Formats: sequence, C-alpha cells, structure tokens
Amino acid sequence: MSELLQVSGLTAGYAQAVIISNIDFTLKEGETLALLGRNGVGKTTLINTLIGVTKRHAGQIKLGDVAIESWTPYERVRKLSQGGIGWVPQERNIFKSLSVHENLTAVERYVHSQQGWNTERVYQLFPRLKERQGNLGGQLSGGEQQMLAVARALMVNPRVLLLDEPLEGLAPIIVEELLMALKKITREEGISAIVVEQHPQMILSISDQALVLERGQVALFERAETLLKQPALLEHLLGVQ
Repeated sequence: MSELLQVSGLTAGYAQAVIISNIDFTLKEGETLALLGRNGVGKTTLINTLIGVTKRHAGQIKLGDVAIESWTPYERVRKLSQGGIGWVPQERNIFKSLSVHENLTAVERYVHSQQGWNTERVYQLFPRLKERQGNLGGQLSGGEQQMLAVARALMVNPRVLLLDEPLEGLAPIIVEELLMALKKITREEGISAIVVEQHPQMILSISDQALVLERGQVALFERAETLLKQPALLEHLLGVQ
C-alpha cells in the first residue's frame, strides 16, 4: 500500500495559541489510525487542522502527492478528483430539520464510477438509516444520528475519513454496529481513517497504527497491534486500566 496522507512538522492552534506542534506521521491507503491521548492534549485540534478549520503556523499536509495545507476546508473535501477528506465532527452536526435522505443528498458528490458512494450504498451499510430515511434528523436516536454523520461524510466520496470520538455515549449494540461499519469501510472499501477515541482497546482492535499525543506533541507512533499487547504502556500514556 502506498502512503496516502503525509503530515510533517505540523504546528497549529487557534489564533496565536499553539495547541499542537511538530506533528509527524504517515497513513497508507486503506489503513486506520487510532488517535489517542488524555483529554486536552490536542487530538481534536489535529483533526480540525487536517480538515482546515484551525490556524496552521508551520508544517505540511500532503494527500497523495498534493500539498493541501493552504487549501480551504471546501477544497480539501471537493477539489481533488480522486477524492479528498470526509469529516465526522464530535458534535455530528447533522441537519436536524432535514430528513435522513435529504441529509445525504444535500452533500452528495457525484462520481463517474460504480465504486462511488451513493444513498443506496450507505443504506446497505446502515440498514437503520434506510428504515428511517423519511424521519427528520432531530427525530433520530443518538446512535442513529452518528450513523447518519458517518454516512453523510461518505457521500462526498473521501479517500480519508476523520472521525472525532464517534463512539462517545452510545449503547453497546450501536458501538458494535459502528465498529463493524468502520472496519468494512477501511478493509473492504479501501478508505483510510483517523479515529479519535477515549476507549483505546475498542479502536485499537480495528486499527493498523496508533498515534498518542501528549501536551500537543507525538508521544508514540506505533503499530496498533503492538500497543494493544502492552496494557502497562497504555495505562502509563492514557491513564486507563
């Protein structure tokens, strides 16, 4: 697999406040990266910087062979002909006054390929959404809203999917459904993903790489399988049992 996302020397924050500094990592096509760390270490800021909604002070972001660090969020999603970045923010930000189907078609990016994502394919991935396609976004449960947020991100046909705490506050059965969907998206569809998660064991089990942040810098960049086998190191880095 070739390298799809390359981040080097990335320093960013909000206005003049620097939150993350000198971030380096790479992500290959079809790989999943678990982005871990204690609260307040810069995980969401890194995700927001990749999508382009923070102030970048230094560093480079390359998607494929294209440097995108100076692009607007819209350009990072839409400009690249082979597909750009899909974003599932922590707040989900679905359109609550639109139906499930309208949420999806409002952002649909048509591609001349049978491999592209459309409503039929996301309904196959999330049958619950097909059953509720006429319901307003605000009428869905929290888990269904999260499924809709992921499905909506897929509708722009991304090469990289960024997910900020997608499992937070969800019932175990919904967590299991989402993890299975994420595994299918990456393993079978070849989309790369970066997932912020507070429960490392769950996300490491479906990830290829793990990036741990501490005080806005990279504390560890390791194979997910290797880190999962070192509970003492996980406890030291994240304060988890």
